[in-house]
Amino acid sequence: MTEVDVSATLPVLAIEDALHMTARQQRAHARMPTRRASALALAPVQVREVTPRYATPAARWAAVSSRDRAADGCFVYAVKTTGVFCRPGCASRRPLQKNVELFDAPAQAQRAGYRACKRCAPSAASPADDTLAAVIAACRLLEREQGVRSDELAARVGLSPAYFARAFKRHVGVTPQAYRRRVLAERAKHELGSARSVTSAVYDAGYGSASRFYAGAARELGMTPSEAQRGGRGQRVRYIVRRCSLGHATMVLVAWTERGVCEVGLGDDAGEVTAALRARFPQAEHARSDLPPWIDRVLAAVERPQAVDVPLDIRGTAFQQRVWEALRRIPAGETRSYAQLAHALGAPRAVRAVAQACASNRVAVLVPCHRVVRADGALAGYRWKPERKRALLQREARSS
Repeated sequence: MTEVDVSATLPVLAIEDALHMTARQQRAHARMPTRRASALALAPVQVREVTPRYATPAARWAAVSSRDRAADGCFVYAVKTTGVFCRPGCASRRPLQKNVELFDAPAQAQRAGYRACKRCAPSAASPADDTLAAVIAACRLLEREQGVRSDELAARVGLSPAYFARAFKRHVGVTPQAYRRRVLAERAKHELGSARSVTSAVYDAGYGSASRFYAGAARELGMTPSEAQRGGRGQRVRYIVRRCSLGHATMVLVAWTERGVCEVGLGDDAGEVTAALRARFPQAEHARSDLPPWIDRVLAAVERPQAVDVPLDIRGTAFQQRVWEALRRIPAGETRSYAQLAHALGAPRAVRAVAQACASNRVAVLVPCHRVVRADGALAGYRWKPERKRALLQREARSS
């Protein structure tokens, strides 16, 4: 049976990238208990500065008025009539705006003569920062050590097992052991290309036994271990190329295996789209052949926005699969931001991982990653050129 790894699998580093701490969070980490800080010391965490969400006085007052806990740690506010400064999410009585003074950091408020609120403890590290730091530490441990259990992992980063399991899935999008399996599978996939044998690649990747690798190899790699080692040699990928009306001289390639559609690509000419397919599966057999009964529906979906029920052969990480399934639930004529999609998946902090999963999609239109835009409505990137993304959205808007 034809099996093709059709996902540009989400690198482990892409998940880590979604967990990079800001400078504020690293300062909070420095104040963490020793057992958590020692775990984080396993590997340096890169710092990524982002545009402040609460940069203006109006945005900060809105956060104070709504007791927005997401703003905790970004700034503090002080009340002139009480001489106390608080976190934006403090549950104390909301002050009048005319009595509020805003500060970037607790130290500034203290120098101005204000004292810390005993209720919200604004000078202490944010619990949310501590939890995120613990999750990052857990990811580092899962990458470096073999056979670590989830309960042991929770103890080493200083959290209870139940809370740790919920926090890890909320931030990363998968369970700790699913993350560990993906780390090992990515390493094995890398080793298979140059290893003398599958067995040596398995142990070099960090698996404790070959049986554990073979038990989930097809699911994680998208093909059997021997096929992965051969680079797809002996597999069969069938395809057709047709001209479509999506922009000037746009060609659409539809490729499929025995399982279903594995790629829908768009390009300026037939050579471009077929070269992209061959580059992904250099050792597979590529053939034009009899068309399956559903091929017309796939081609029609490019021309006229509609839901298409066809078999798909798309493989990826557990998190990628969740993102792609969520994309297919977005109705034609509607869009979502990356943040909205992350929130719908129950992983509001995994915005960058969601964006990486969208970028890894190789099945245009059927997995409608073109329906995801930036928070301000800008198109953002698109594998098959932004102008085609714009044309698809305009076409769907007219038809809805």
